[in-house]
Amino acid sequence: MTNMPLQGRIALVTGASRGIGAATAEALAEAGAHVILTARTVDSLEAVEDRIHNAGGSATIAPLDLKDADAIGRLAEAVQTRWGKLDTLVLNAAMLGTLTPLQHADAREFAEVFTLNVSAQQAMLAAFDALLRKSEAPQLIGVTSSVAARPRAFWGVYGASKAAFEVMLSAYAEENRNVGRIKVAIIDPGATATKMREKAYPGEDPATIQPPAAVGQAIARLVASGFDSVHRERVNQSA
Repeated sequence: MTNMPLQGRIALVTGASRGIGAATAEALAEAGAHVILTARTVDSLEAVEDRIHNAGGSATIAPLDLKDADAIGRLAEAVQTRWGKLDTLVLNAAMLGTLTPLQHADAREFAEVFTLNVSAQQAMLAAFDALLRKSEAPQLIGVTSSVAARPRAFWGVYGASKAAFEVMLSAYAEENRNVGRIKVAIIDPGATATKMREKAYPGEDPATIQPPAAVGQAIARLVASGFDSVHRERVNQSA
């Protein structure tokens, strides 16, 4: 680890126990950041933390259910106490839900998808805004989906939640364009071999699409190079 452009930066990644979240956390750590790993599954978080440490990086696990607003607040307090700032916040965690005609969507699951994909994301913004403002170069990265911009049959619930997520981040960016230094980027990974993708496309060969590491490395490069707010980028242009 000779080239570490993110040395001294503190990053927090949600949904960091597997897939794009884990890959992003590992790529940020490889670039020198200390990464706070959040997800619900402790064992999986510990495995990611071990990989980071074995590679010479630095990380801390913070098991968290994003649907618990009080837990989000406690995490923000812990970050304030230990580090006093947050440089990069990566909002990656999301729920797919059932792919179904919109009229058949289960009301309870609909609410659950929007709770995690929208309400919990706003709670994270509210909890960590003050800590981001204590950074010299604060960044917010939101991981989205192509269905937020291009509606697709049977993807109405998830797509609507991601569209709301994008609008929310874009509004936050506009609110900070002239009065704050927080830069906001929205990342559309394209087709990536994740558990969520496997659920959506059960017959697809994961070897035919990009691995999560490709997205994680792209996000780490973006974080290291800096970007203009509002920034939207598709990682896999061919997907």
